[in-house]
Parts: sequence; structure tokens; C-alpha cells
Amino acid sequence: MSDFERMLNDHRLTTAEILYHLPDHPKFLQSYIWQDLDIAPQFPVLSRFLSFWERELEGKLHSVKIASAKLIVPAEFVFCKGQLTIH
Repeated sequence: MSDFERMLNDHRLTTAEILYHLPDHPKFLQSYIWQDLDIAPQFPVLSRFLSFWERELEGKLHSVKIASAKLIVPAEFVFCKGQLTIH
């Protein structure tokens, strides 16, 4: 399925800021930005990625902040109440 078809099927652009502990210096946090099309509020793609992270990578997760936005939405029309005439 193409990304456009996924967006029509309610997939949203999802961005996650993942804070994790550095493996060599566990008291320090590093930030990683992840972005993909996903379905809110379950976020199955992000959940699979985080499961992979915990299973395969050394940096222990600290926290995850998620932002999600629809990319294809109905157009909004705003009608003006006045008219400006220039010569």
C-alpha cells in the first residue's frame, strides 16, 4: 500500500522523541527522533519499533513523547465580510 493510500485510511504522520540512557554513561540521556505513518491512538508501528529497541539495542529507554497529525484533511474556507477595491 502506498503512503497516500495509508493516509486516506486514517494513518497519521507520527513523530516521537525518544529519550534513552547512553549505554556507556547511563546517567546521561540522548535524544532520538523517530517519524513514520501510524494509526492513533494505538500506534502499532511505533510500538513495534519500541519493542525492537528494548530487545535489540543497548540504550535503556527513559521516556517517549508522541505528536501525531493528519496530513489529509478537508479544506477550510473562510469567507470575508468586506470587500477592498483598488482602482
